Amino acid sequence: MNLAIKPDFKGKTAVVTGGAGVLCGAFCRALAECGAKVAILDRAADRADALAEEIKAGGGEAMGVGLDILDADSVKEAHKTVLAAYGPCDILINGAGGNHPMATADDEFFNPETFLDPEKKSFFDLDQEAFSKVFSLNIMGTLLPTQEFAKDMAERKSGVIINISSMNAFTPLTKIPAYSAAKAGVSNFTEWLAVHFAKSGIRCNAIAPGFFSTAQNAKLLWNADGTPTARTGKILAATPMGRFGEPEELTGALLFLCDKGCSGFINGVVLPVDGGFHAYSGV
Repeated sequence: MNLAIKPDFKGKTAVVTGGAGVLCGAFCRALAECGAKVAILDRAADRADALAEEIKAGGGEAMGVGLDILDADSVKEAHKTVLAAYGPCDILINGAGGNHPMATADDEFFNPETFLDPEKKSFFDLDQEAFSKVFSLNIMGTLLPTQEFAKDMAERKSGVIINISSMNAFTPLTKIPAYSAAKAGVSNFTEWLAVHFAKSGIRCNAIAPGFFSTAQNAKLLWNADGTPTARTGKILAATPMGRFGEPEELTGALLFLCDKGCSGFINGVVLPVDGGFHAYSGV
């Protein structure tokens, strides 16, 4: 991996939840390239293991750890596994998150025809359980790993927490109210954590990615034949740089925020990486 900045993380343990995903996988590779021992935590243990093997083949140090991010006991067991193999956590990346189709409305604006059509999903048809799952995955999926792994940091009065928010936290996107609200919660929680731990040697910041094409959002962005959906057209029209981001374009922000020498006085920040999306008014 060709890194623009390369802090020295030798001897440090980095824990990445959702680490087998597209974006967090890039984080794992970058952290390993900087010398960190990387614990890749993911519910897809096989994919976490495969990424760990890839990193080790490239000369880095990594291990895959399967877990259920919403089960406190599972997170505790993952912590024990990481402690035994790599020692206390120095860098925690809370990357686990996502949306659910049943918490996604069919229309951008209220449509009476959809409201009356039993085959379609209006705002009033959003599934309560799915909505709750989206909140749990994004909010509790940030809380539980932080409660567990930040203990290591509190004991040593040193550490970095990076949460993964979204541009949805600044400007909610149409159709996905649960995800937008949950990511707003992640941003708020980031600020809360930054204040709570400010005198304890622990910094907490967040990265808010703009639009990146990943496995999770593929069906929203691309038709079955590979052509862009109408939503993709709107996204790119609203992104001044006129394209999706590449996963590697998030790594500079990550490494900057993780390195005390670069960002030792930066705390409680939610950093957009969005190609200008947030700055563009549309006219």
